[in-house]
Amino acid sequence: MKEKIGIGFIGTGFARKVQIPAFKLCENAEIVSIASASLANAESTAKEFKIPHWTDNWREVIENENVDLVCITTPPDLHCEQTLYALEHNKHILCEKPMAMNVAEAQKMCEAAKGKNVMALIDHELRFQNGRQKAYKMLRDGEIGKIRHIKYVFRNAQRGNPDILWNWWSDEKQGGGTLGAIGSHMIDTVRWFLGTEISSVFCQLQTHVKQRKDANGEIKQVTSDDETNLLLRFADSDLTEDTTGNVSLSMIESPDFQHSIKFIGTEGALKVLYLGEIFLAKKGETDWTQIDVELERSVDGIFNSGFPSGFVAFAQRIVDALQDGKTEIPHAATFEDGLRVQEILDAARESNANGCLIKI
Repeated sequence: MKEKIGIGFIGTGFARKVQIPAFKLCENAEIVSIASASLANAESTAKEFKIPHWTDNWREVIENENVDLVCITTPPDLHCEQTLYALEHNKHILCEKPMAMNVAEAQKMCEAAKGKNVMALIDHELRFQNGRQKAYKMLRDGEIGKIRHIKYVFRNAQRGNPDILWNWWSDEKQGGGTLGAIGSHMIDTVRWFLGTEISSVFCQLQTHVKQRKDANGEIKQVTSDDETNLLLRFADSDLTEDTTGNVSLSMIESPDFQHSIKFIGTEGALKVLYLGEIFLAKKGETDWTQIDVELERSVDGIFNSGFPSGFVAFAQRIVDALQDGKTEIPHAATFEDGLRVQEILDAARESNANGCLIKI
């Protein structure tokens, strides 16, 4: 058993806020290297968390002999190149979502990982919330029968503020936008919960804040979406039969943060909120009953939207698996899962561009 798992990070956004603090809570993890396109960001992150090596050259993180696991937390347009380089160096990988810019890139990443004795995962940390794990089991225990319909809602007013500066999130060519950032989580969530694939998608994307100033004060066009609406159908499975879905994702809607998924079944309904809280209504009941769930620990200093606490739980499982010499983790999203998500993202963009339903 390896005493300490050495972890290197490429990117100082989500990594700095959530991933590094979460891995710091793992007794047998050691953060050994950090890279950012901005050397100043890399250095300040390294000093904040006492990381011995920092750089503005991401290849140095991968080449570092003390790095066992590479966490890729860069914009999506960089994921493919960085992943392929990490695989060439036989490193374990945790790649942020969405996996890539398109299906072709995701397929390259999957092919490169085949035959490698490495962990290759996509960071869909919400799967590891205690509440979601419990709801997953409840659905399979038949608590609400066959699932007829799902409603998925995400509300965050952050990008409704026009004073937020233009960055990669505003740029479709870098993989920015609500569909990729939040839609990838939604697609993974419904695939995982239902145990089946999306069979068709109709998508409408919208950009409400159309211009932003960049860091130099120059006004630039926003080319990514800040609102995504989708209509879905699902393939039949043990849990689904002629099942439909309605999805509303917004990064401009105030006032409160919301993130929920509701399953409507033949024998009742089940609702899961953003921290993993579960509510159940059996057939014939007119109100919800809350189900007891032990909420997991989060990281300090930031709002717990469910992603931080989910990642704390996920991080420990990653470290435990690598210590035991394992490359797979039950319930973790694999590169193959990332590819399936990417297929739906590409279909959604095609649907929006052509104004039509796309069958998968």
